[in-house]
Amino acid sequence: KTLVSAYHPPQDSQQIEQKSKGMAPPNTGLAVGLNKGHIVTKKELAPRPSDRKGKTSKRIHFVRNLIREVAGFAPYEKRITELLKVGKDKRALKVAKRKLGTHKRAKKKREEMSSVLRKMRATGGGEKKK
Repeated sequence: KTLVSAYHPPQDSQQIEQKSKGMAPPNTGLAVGLNKGHIVTKKELAPRPSDRKGKTSKRIHFVRNLIREVAGFAPYEKRITELLKVGKDKRALKVAKRKLGTHKRAKKKREEMSSVLRKMRATGGGEKKK
């Protein structure tokens, strides 16, 4: 027991949280321990272009919304919304996964379609056909 505890000291919740966020805890100035090392002031790094990757700009967001407004939904998206209306979330996920290929993309699409439904309900049900 003493050997194991010497090599694997218990971690408190703050250390676990810092590890999950990717933040390094401040060095203690000691040569041993979890936070060993000389105390230095970290310099502020300039933002890298790769940090912007994946973030949609205002213009792209506007263009995509405009295309969605003009073109409407694809047939499989309409089917997903119908399934969500009747409460068949799992079936909607399966349809989306079959069309999109991956579980992650299917979950994102199902969430997107359910948010569209919520917006339609909030604005008064959307356009009614006569």
